[in-house]
Amino acid sequence: MKKRLLTIVVLALGLAAQAEQRPNILFIFLDDFGWRDTGYMGSDFYETPNIDRLAKGGMVFTNAYSCSANCAPARACLLSGQYTPRHEIFNVGTKPRGSAKHRRLEHIVGTKTLRPDIVTWAESLQQAGYRTGMFGKWHLGNTPGEQGFDVEVEHSKLPGFRGHFGPNGQYLADVLTDKTIEFIEGSKTKPWCAYLSHYAVHTPIQAKREIVGKYEAKRPGKLHNHPTMAAMIQSVDEGIGKIIAKLDQLAQRDNTVIFFFSDNGGYGPATDMAPLWGYKGNYYEGGIRVPFFVNWQGTVRAGQSTAEPIIGVDIYPTFLDLAKAKRPNQPMDGRSILPVIKGEVKSVGPRPLFWHFPAYLQAYKVIGEQRDPLFRTRPCSTVRLGDWKLHEYFEDGALELYNLKDDVGERHNLARENSGKTKDLHKLLVAWRKETGAPVPKKMNPEFDADAEARAIRKALVKRGG
Repeated sequence: MKKRLLTIVVLALGLAAQAEQRPNILFIFLDDFGWRDTGYMGSDFYETPNIDRLAKGGMVFTNAYSCSANCAPARACLLSGQYTPRHEIFNVGTKPRGSAKHRRLEHIVGTKTLRPDIVTWAESLQQAGYRTGMFGKWHLGNTPGEQGFDVEVEHSKLPGFRGHFGPNGQYLADVLTDKTIEFIEGSKTKPWCAYLSHYAVHTPIQAKREIVGKYEAKRPGKLHNHPTMAAMIQSVDEGIGKIIAKLDQLAQRDNTVIFFFSDNGGYGPATDMAPLWGYKGNYYEGGIRVPFFVNWQGTVRAGQSTAEPIIGVDIYPTFLDLAKAKRPNQPMDGRSILPVIKGEVKSVGPRPLFWHFPAYLQAYKVIGEQRDPLFRTRPCSTVRLGDWKLHEYFEDGALELYNLKDDVGERHNLARENSGKTKDLHKLLVAWRKETGAPVPKKMNPEFDADAEARAIRKALVKRGG
């Protein structure tokens, strides 16, 4: 009997020790934040001292990708660990975008709700004994509480807020920062995961007047020069600094892993991702490559940078490994990057990364870096393997092949020149679509008008000066 009791005590102590060893997770997830919108990534106008300090104190991933070029599908992939064909959230909403006369194919409707049968990483962390909190933009239907979060503060449900300002001059980024700190302070008996899903820097581009004035008086940069965007970014950065100060005060810094990520590329009319081409809404690098770093003081060596390609679906298995949590019984498309973060390996191994968007996204009023002047994106699939990236566009069957090592701006289509590589990647892409059941639009849109499309393209090009 004594031996049995001793065994139970030892097991209990072992489980307690394991719980203590599991780190807290602070996941900072920004909206429409571009690849170069921080100081550490080379912005010559925006100021991000707190973000830069964290990045330089950890591991920076220069080839990190969102799973989508716009927000709802990117978030669905992130929370589910699955590519878009599996959860079928393809766009923001399910209605067709852009003029019906300019869409050659009938778009794939998809859904706007993350199915409740899909187990999110928040639910997996809950089951592993974590306290979970979500603060900011959700955008997945249902509620965060229904899909794994003990505490939920949705920005769209905060009373009195319109855009980024609320009652008595409250600023949304500040409110979300304070709610996150309250959650951290209240998480004393369990390891915790705080998902700080900022609405910034999404439109409307709004910032505190006193900060905007600072940037209006600042010398413009060659890359960036948008005072209000700069002021929005500063408010986010100041909030991050406030959270880090609280972690230091609570002596939790060494036991907190900090992830910094964005849902897609930057907002084209207000920022620039050069030398990348494209922006939010298209599948060139500027639309999907985003800033990402991991800071884990005392565990992850400072000053590291890696070109290892990673993608949003990798977050889920990484969180599972950190929390020592069970893998759910459902498809998972990512790989844990924890061994890379901890310096155990340099790479998770060669693998293709995929994107699938069977819908449309209309162009901005100010036309810039996109395939045609009417849409930022028409229905397409994309794959990256090593340095090579292939785009396929379903309306005209066009294939575009780029070597990102030599041409990160994706300006030199090598599809005909290197037909072998094009064929190999296209075969890989088609096989992946078959495996995941990815729907490809094929039905012609009866409202399409080729003459109207041609006139609209000419008018847009004249307006742009092209």
